[in-house]
Amino acid sequence: MKIVIVGAGAVGSHLAERLAFEGQDVVVIEADRQRAEELQASVDCLVIHANGASIQALEDARVEDAQLLIAVTSSDAVNVLACQAAARLGVPKRVARVQDPTLREDLEAHGVDVVIDPVEALANELLLLVRRGGASEVVEFADGKISLFGGYVHEGSPLDGITLRELRGRVTGWDWIVGAVVRNGDTVIARGDSTITEGDHVLVVASGKSAHDALELMGVDEHRAKKVFILGATRLAVLTAENVARAGISTVLVDAEADRCGELSAKYDRLVVVKGDPTDIKVLKSEGIENADVVIGATGWDEVNILGCLIAKALGADMAVARFRRIEYASLLAGHGIDAGVSTRLAAANEILRHIRRGQIFSVATFQDTDAEAIELQVGDASEAIGKTLHSIGLPKSAIIGGVVRGKKAFIPHGTTEIQAGDRLIAIALPEAIPAVEKLFA
Repeated sequence: MKIVIVGAGAVGSHLAERLAFEGQDVVVIEADRQRAEELQASVDCLVIHANGASIQALEDARVEDAQLLIAVTSSDAVNVLACQAAARLGVPKRVARVQDPTLREDLEAHGVDVVIDPVEALANELLLLVRRGGASEVVEFADGKISLFGGYVHEGSPLDGITLRELRGRVTGWDWIVGAVVRNGDTVIARGDSTITEGDHVLVVASGKSAHDALELMGVDEHRAKKVFILGATRLAVLTAENVARAGISTVLVDAEADRCGELSAKYDRLVVVKGDPTDIKVLKSEGIENADVVIGATGWDEVNILGCLIAKALGADMAVARFRRIEYASLLAGHGIDAGVSTRLAAANEILRHIRRGQIFSVATFQDTDAEAIELQVGDASEAIGKTLHSIGLPKSAIIGGVVRGKKAFIPHGTTEIQAGDRLIAIALPEAIPAVEKLFA
């Protein structure tokens, strides 16, 4: 598939790198010369230094041959104009990043097929993390019937040092499955002979309330948050604070800018807004951060988020979640003082990848420290897998089916589970297996 990306910021560069790695034909248009040159030097794709909203730039990118245009600059107006121009040039599908809610009406008339807002999507993800404290990731599929949880195996965990086959023999009535194990940056799709060890990042697929049992086996103390601290007053911080406070959870927002704090304090009755440095120990202690169930570093600076979260943990907070712009920080620090890392890059990728994957795709989830994807897809009426068991369909070893939704019923499948037309499947796959999964079930 040929894909044209307008904008090589954090989101655009991440998408370009991921899609080029998959072998997609990627062209990026970027107005900033230095940013364009940096991307061209690091990613195997064509980068054009130009204004992506101009007809000439799109023609230079041969956009008429593209199946998809993704406009993800920091300017809503440029993104909409790029889609409008691409529509005139015949691009079948156009995706635009639009952060201002007042601009989202009637965008289809301006050439925008799909609107994404990574910040809003990430704020919703953070609410799920807060509600299921202790997990490093929480992704819901099929309206919450199936969930994927991530967690780090703690010292003394019942999982430590045994194979998954041995674990199955010890546990009765399980309704969850380990989908993947990330160890020292390498990802393995879990099998019966996979051994789990302390420090592993484990991705678990569960139905119903069984996720609690799986997290308990990892040594993860799952708890529902009653008090949350949010560091920063960025748009992400404020949207997250709104969501958390609306859920009935005591919410404290800390930021150093006096005017911004005054504005937020006057606007939101449910928030406790504190003017102070998010990394100032005295400020955090005076507000009782030692009683916080979750602390979220949501400023625009990785270093402030990391330091604020580490200080909060040292003072007694149960869980720390940091927003990262640099993905390498997330993979380095997650599980080492930082319980979970989040990123608008990944939130954008999750929104966009479902429009790239073949077949009827409902959602896609990507992760900080692994290139594995969790994909919710529907079995097509002409799929070659219909009527066959999971054992017999020839699924690649680097993919696993972790959950099935059939009508109103959701369950964790076995090797003898027979695939039916219309099933919704939750697949976890490494990049090399994704084309085979798409082909098998589409």
